Amino acid sequence: MIRSFLSGIKVTDIWATGNIPVLLFVAFQMTFAGITVALISGALIERLKFSTWMIFAALWIIGVYAPVAHWVWGGGFLSKDGVLDFAGGTVVHINAGVAGLVIAIMLGKRSDFGKAMFPSSVTLTVLGASMLWFGWFGFNAGSELGADGIAASAFLVTNIAAAIAALSWMIIEYVTYKKFTLLGIASGIVAGLVAITPAAGFVDTKGALVIGFVAGLVGFYGVNGLKKAFKYDDSLDAFGIHGLAGIWGAIATGIFANPEVNELGTGLLYGNAAQVLIQVEGVVVTAIYTAIATAIIFKVASVLTGGARVSAEVESQGLDEMEHGEKAFNLR
Repeated sequence: MIRSFLSGIKVTDIWATGNIPVLLFVAFQMTFAGITVALISGALIERLKFSTWMIFAALWIIGVYAPVAHWVWGGGFLSKDGVLDFAGGTVVHINAGVAGLVIAIMLGKRSDFGKAMFPSSVTLTVLGASMLWFGWFGFNAGSELGADGIAASAFLVTNIAAAIAALSWMIIEYVTYKKFTLLGIASGIVAGLVAITPAAGFVDTKGALVIGFVAGLVGFYGVNGLKKAFKYDDSLDAFGIHGLAGIWGAIATGIFANPEVNELGTGLLYGNAAQVLIQVEGVVVTAIYTAIATAIIFKVASVLTGGARVSAEVESQGLDEMEHGEKAFNLR
């Protein structure tokens, strides 16, 4: 639905007097762009200059997000090749995850990387995850741009995938560490939401169960396995959760897309094995382009601001206080 709507919009329509549906849709899409670049920031916290970030964010939306969104949703070559992405698995999550990983590597590790670090408030973390879960219904079901059966199905499978991913993360966390944690449950919820995003308007409940369950395992591995093995400092696991779960969700869409849910998508299990290869094409093209373009844009932003990394003193004292003159929590 997004694809057909975007491909039919003319630039002049955006400014047409009284064209409320088009203006609302543009606002909806700009929210997607804002969310995507916000996800990248999770990989960079505690060591990036705010001035560098502001320049990078503006350039990245223009140079990376917009082209990928056009390729997948706006009638571009990936759209014509048949890549399925209902609500942003490729456009948002793979895009942001890969960009976050590239910048985290270019920026380098925090000085205290490797030490055990926990959320300043598990309560607020769980509250945020709960709000995110609720908001994701608008993210996924709203991408149908209509109140119909596909939107209702997208709403349902979004909830199922998030719930089962939380459960699978709990299971693997207990098997590994002999503990259940609220942070793990919240992370599992996000992994499930990410993975179901590209598939939301194409899969049934059985597909959502599998996608969500595997997403919890994939996200857990990204956070507790891959990052530790390669020792890159992805602060809030933009790649470990959004990137990897997004990749799984995009490929899984090619496996579980059910034409009885949406006639626009037919996956491997329903007789169209080629859809898996098409989905892989979307993942690979997006990852390669995003990695290269992000590295270039970040380098430009770094040069324009005299270097991207804050000083050791600023990092030690904290960017909230040193760069913005305030603290989230006053412990004195």
